[in-house]
Amino acid sequence: MNNLTFNYSHALIQEHELEEMQAQIQAAHNLLHQKIGAGSDFTGWVEYPHTYDKEEYIRVQKAAEKIKKDSEVLVVIGIGGSYLGARAVIESLSHSFSHLIPQKNRQGVSVFFAGNNISGSYLKDLLDLIQEKDFSINVISKSGTTTEPAIAFRIFKDLLEKKYGKEGAKERIYVTTDKEKGALRKLCEKEGYESFVIPNGLGGRYSVLSAVGLLPIAAAGIDTDKLLDGARDAVKEYQDADVKKNPCYQYAAIRNILNRKGKELEIFVSYEPCFNYFAEWWKQLFGESEGKDGKGIFPASASFSTDLHSLGQIIQDGKNNKFETVVWVKEPNKDVEIIHDKENSDGLNFISGKTLNYVNKMAFQGTLLAHVDGNVPNLIIEIPKLDEYYMGKMIYFFEKACGISGYILGVNPFNQPGVEAYKKNMYALLGKPGFEELQSQLKERIKK
Repeated sequence: MNNLTFNYSHALIQEHELEEMQAQIQAAHNLLHQKIGAGSDFTGWVEYPHTYDKEEYIRVQKAAEKIKKDSEVLVVIGIGGSYLGARAVIESLSHSFSHLIPQKNRQGVSVFFAGNNISGSYLKDLLDLIQEKDFSINVISKSGTTTEPAIAFRIFKDLLEKKYGKEGAKERIYVTTDKEKGALRKLCEKEGYESFVIPNGLGGRYSVLSAVGLLPIAAAGIDTDKLLDGARDAVKEYQDADVKKNPCYQYAAIRNILNRKGKELEIFVSYEPCFNYFAEWWKQLFGESEGKDGKGIFPASASFSTDLHSLGQIIQDGKNNKFETVVWVKEPNKDVEIIHDKENSDGLNFISGKTLNYVNKMAFQGTLLAHVDGNVPNLIIEIPKLDEYYMGKMIYFFEKACGISGYILGVNPFNQPGVEAYKKNMYALLGKPGFEELQSQLKERIKK
């Protein structure tokens, strides 16, 4: 089987620079694998593709099959890592217009997402869309009290109970939460909802290969067995501490080399629109893991060739502080041939008989050379094709690289203290009990 490959020949670094990172790579490897680094309580993901709860996985599959039989729609309620991984996989591996395909022609249900924003317009539109459809919900939250998903769950739970009655609604509510504590765990015990566990050793952004991501992914008709197969193979392939033999560690090392040379912004680039939400997951993974203590490479994303007509100029000729990480699919699953036009009014007959994927490849190669000429280093991750196996492998590649890169950077890659700041301010301004003193302070600041 072909493998995921990492090409750094356009990284604009010298080979000796990578070799000189070996001691730091070894130290980061030891911190991660010996569980002695900062945040080690949240490194359960390292071996999770092997150690996951097999009995729970069977329940996940059964729940997904039930959802596919009794529902047209699954509403996934969660924010951050509670939904981004699942959405990344579903949108990467599904038909581009899957929601418009008749139910009988699809492998799974339509999956929509709520609780990831506080927009009344978005939620009302989603409620209008599913009013006349049979639907289930999967609410995902460690605590059950995070504002955005808690609001959405309250509203969709009410809609389910009005539509199906309390007992009928109970059969359509699936909860993924803490094993022992929290508001949602208490509610499951009280109401008897089907529930799954967010493992204690997995932070949200590292949880896509657990029930957090697997239930929605399976309900969408995607083969989670193959997804885990790819991740399991990746565990083995990316465990060598020798940076010359481990492409995952090469990526982590080169990111830090470039950062030390003033490259403060990394752009995740793809040439397939289906990767747009994979980019969003990647941005959370690296943004939350590395962005602390005044450090971190700012994660951005672009979809080419679309964004070459908006961001291409600033990437090529703007401030010299960025590099690109390109994910390239060697053999896309589908293609369209460019037809011959007798009139040739658009002047494109020189590519008649070629396919769109061929043109896309030439755009990739031309852009790569242009950006490198503009002193924008390019790191290229190539997968043979886009399927569940390589998606699982790529997820693990980035998770492992992120943990190693964070330790090289000198931060705790597994916490996110800055995320709590906005929550406290929002709670205070909303008048949540216990935040009265902070509320008065913030109101004074707002007046100024």
